[in-house]
Formats: sequence, structure tokens, C-alpha cells
Amino acid sequence: MEPISHYFYSHRLKLQFWDFGQEGKPTLILVHGGLDHARNWDWVARSLREHFHVYALDLRGHGNSQQAPGALYTLAEHLLDLTTLTEVINDYPIYLIGHSLGGNIVLHYCGLYPERVKKAVAIEGLGFPMGQRFNRPFSERLRDWIENVRKGEKREVKSYPSLESAVARMKEVNPHLPNEIAEHLTLHGTNWNSDGSLFWKFDNYLRFFSPYGTSRQDLAEVLGNITCPTLLFWGKESFFSNPEQDGITETLKNYRLIEVEKAGHWLHHDQLELFLEETTKFLLAD
Repeated sequence: MEPISHYFYSHRLKLQFWDFGQEGKPTLILVHGGLDHARNWDWVARSLREHFHVYALDLRGHGNSQQAPGALYTLAEHLLDLTTLTEVINDYPIYLIGHSLGGNIVLHYCGLYPERVKKAVAIEGLGFPMGQRFNRPFSERLRDWIENVRKGEKREVKSYPSLESAVARMKEVNPHLPNEIAEHLTLHGTNWNSDGSLFWKFDNYLRFFSPYGTSRQDLAEVLGNITCPTLLFWGKESFFSNPEQDGITETLKNYRLIEVEKAGHWLHHDQLELFLEETTKFLLAD
């Protein structure tokens, strides 16, 4: 069964969300990661719709949502869009699941509106460790952003001659992906050129991480405001670090971390059955 496509407006942008149905059940919103799209949640949504009314959001600049003029794509802007969607749905308290950037958005939303969230799940959604380039001094980040955007303006959008070649690129990024999932993600994540080649839907300006972000001190304050039970996932083969060892979870109160074997950053694809089992059990527990 295919989900229904809807659009809403936020910040003058036309954004898409998918409705997987189940009227009368509690609202669950799924938020994807950077350079991804909402249909990456299809397997998760089809399972969890047994218990929830499931929605999946295409973030601005991703999937079928409008690309943003100015293209800064800050966390604050994504939070604004999620807040607008929750107010459109208007069924509090809600349940939230996010991956990577989406997990970061979800956790920040929980800290901003703790009274609106019943439970939250974040897959590698606590950001990069302090030692990485996203946490360098502001002057360095700002200069890098300016120079990268200037270079990016000269960059042509890469195209792929066939669906198979685009799928191969998808599997190159995540070798754990089964062929079926890789093809599904590629079909929903690309558009066709007139010559039959394909290109990714996401805005190329998303590659240039905004120099404005949440500092470690700000993140600690936001996480400390979260009151709902929170489930965290971390893939042991991920390029993200263990959030407990990195100290990011120090102010997060009512949470549990699941470390997943044989899984990388996209562990909800790499270990789907385990993710669904643990997430369903967590969301339905009293």
C-alpha cells in the first residue's frame, strides 16, 4: 500500500510529507537524515502503522520538498518546519523517530517542546564528536563555508547514465544495503534528465554545512530539557562515535542506548528487524 502525498507551507516553502495512514491511532512522525528522503522509512512505516498513524517528512531541500533560496539549511530552519508540520497534524502528544540529521532535529524538538512529545527514538542523532570539523572555531567554520559555497557554485550536478549505476553509487556509500533497499532508495531519491540519465533530488547546497550550529553547551542545555523516554541507537561500524563515550549524553536523563553489531550509520537498513523489534517494544511499553 502506497502512502498518500501531502504538502504544507513553512517559511514560504512548499514541503512534502507522506501519510501512511491508520486514523485514530497515536501520531508518529519519521524524520530522515541529510541527503536522504522520506521514503527511506517505508519498511519502518509499514510495520509501525499497525500501532500508529505514521507520517514521514521530506525536509526542505530533500525529496519532493522545495529547495530553499539562500540555501543555508540550518538546524533552526529544519526545526521550524517540523514544528509547523506537528501543528498541521495537531495531535499531541506525538511520537518521533529520526535518523542522523533527523535524529538531531527530533531531539532538539523534544527539548524545545517537551510537553508535546510522548516518546522519541534517535538513530545516531547526536551530531559529530567535538574533534571533528563541524565543531571547530566559528571563524574557521564561517570561512570554510564561504569558500566551499564559492567552489560549489561552479560544480555541475552529477548525473548517472542508468538506474543501475545510481544504485551502485548508493551501495558504495553504504555497502551493507541489500539490493532491494538500494534500488528503492534510488528510485525515490532521483529525477530523470531528458536523455534518460538520473540525478539526485536533494539540493547540492545541502553539502555545505551551515557555519551556524548548536554548540556543545547549547546541545547539553537542550538535551537536559527533554522529559520523555528516549531510545538511542548507534551502529558499531559507523563513522559516528559512541555518544556515551563522547560524553554527549551527560545531560540526557531518561534514555537508553542500544549498540548494534554489524551496522553502520544507516542501521535501520542494515539491521532492520532488530531496529523494529527494539523500537516497537520501546514505543508500546507503558
